[in-house]
Amino acid sequence: MTTPPPGLRERKKQATREALREAALRLAVEHGPDRVRVEDIAEAAGVSPRTYNNYFASREQAIVSAVAADREARIAASVAARPAGTRLADAVTDAVVEQYTNLGEQEQRTLLLLTTRTTLRGAFLETTAGIEPPLTAVLAERLGDPRTARVLAACVAAAVRIALEDWLRPPTTAGGLLIPTGSLPDRLRSALAPLAPAFDAAGQHPRP
Repeated sequence: MTTPPPGLRERKKQATREALREAALRLAVEHGPDRVRVEDIAEAAGVSPRTYNNYFASREQAIVSAVAADREARIAASVAARPAGTRLADAVTDAVVEQYTNLGEQEQRTLLLLTTRTTLRGAFLETTAGIEPPLTAVLAERLGDPRTARVLAACVAAAVRIALEDWLRPPTTAGGLLIPTGSLPDRLRSALAPLAPAFDAAGQHPRP
């Protein structure tokens, strides 16, 4: 089934969201996240603060969205693109690791900004919840069992959050900075590993 292209209204909403993301990130880089106001982001994007509030609940959410944008959909799309015979646990793990670690230079700089500021850490961790809806849809189609798909997708989102929390938990902090420690790919794979038996069991008994 071919997905119809978005209408004009949806394209305008997407353009506004992207403008707000870009403005939030640029201002955070230029002035520091703590010195950026919602009003500043809205003005830089050419919209009113009221319009801003229709898209983001806080300045932190907007700044984080600049690096987390569409990641959840890309994870689900990556799983869906794997051949039917691929072990589901491997497909999900590889997709998560790829989308969280294979970053361009700009994305790496942005991620460093997000992960070394306590004011942005919580918003960054909250983005993991967005993994669940699109991944649920892909798993439900593969397994034929929406409830199991939802449970597995929720577990994946929780595992990713735990891996990120561990990655962002340094032995000491200085000047309000949080320095990521260890290998993020290794932490993600380790957190997702306990889910493999559940994925295997679900894959062996898919519902028609």
